[in-house]
This record gives sequence, structure tokens and C-alpha cells, in this order.
Amino acid sequence: MNMETGEVIDILLVEDNPGDVFLIKEALSDGKIRNELHVVTDGEEATEYLYKQGRHMGAHRPELILLDLNLPRKSGREVLEEIKADPELKSIPVVVLTTSKAEEDILKSYNLHANCYITKPVDLEQFLNVVKSIEDFWLTIVKLPSRADMRRK
Repeated sequence: MNMETGEVIDILLVEDNPGDVFLIKEALSDGKIRNELHVVTDGEEATEYLYKQGRHMGAHRPELILLDLNLPRKSGREVLEEIKADPELKSIPVVVLTTSKAEEDILKSYNLHANCYITKPVDLEQFLNVVKSIEDFWLTIVKLPSRADMRRK
């Protein structure tokens, strides 16, 4: 729960690996901050969610996006580029959470205005620690734009 407003933080997870989805859900479920984790499994569905299309017509605007780069149908890079090019969406922080350690992917993500780039550890305990660190930083320390501020834009 956001300590100042008492609101639940909406997080959009864009991840096609069911194992990673499970681990991220587990890590966030016993965290300090109440959150609502919404999961989409490919880039096309991420776009539909963000633009409230199809079955996502009633979707909440996320306060944070966790984005894998290697997705079916539309890559995470394409999704990131769309988010950061859209005046209505560009203020949403995007954390790239991916297996890629390629310097090209890191540079391209930052050039597309990712807020941070994190490589997924292969070790289970380290993976859970990374997700908890994301939660600690982005949901506890960082001041995110309020929903009211985002609606006024």
C-alpha cells in the first residue's frame, strides 16, 4: 500500500515465462507494499492492456511496468518504444527485467528511455532477491506519479 495515499500500486508484468511469472508473484506477494500484479504474456497483449483494448477494456493504468525484452508477437523493445513515445504513457516507469546481458540490448533499452535495466539471475534465491530489491526501490523509495497527476496530463 502506498504509505501516503493508502492506495494499492498497480504493476504490469510483461513476461512470457510461466516460471518467472510465478517467482515474481511469490516475491511480491509477501512484500511491504500492497500491489496488484497484472500479467500479460506477449508484446501485443501488453499494448492492448496499456490502451485498454479487447479484453483489457477495464484495465487500470499501471504505476510500474516490469518488461521482458524477448517476447512473442511483439518484442519488449517495440513495447518500450511505444510506451515512451506516447505522451499519455511515457511517465510510467519501465523496468526492463530480462535474461539478456548483451551490451546492445542494454544500450538500446536506455536509448528508448527505460528507467532501468536488470538482468535476471539464474539462481532462484538471487532472482527472488532481485525482485524484492525492485519492490523496495520502486515501491518504497521512489516517488511515483499519483493517479490524479497522470489523469491531469
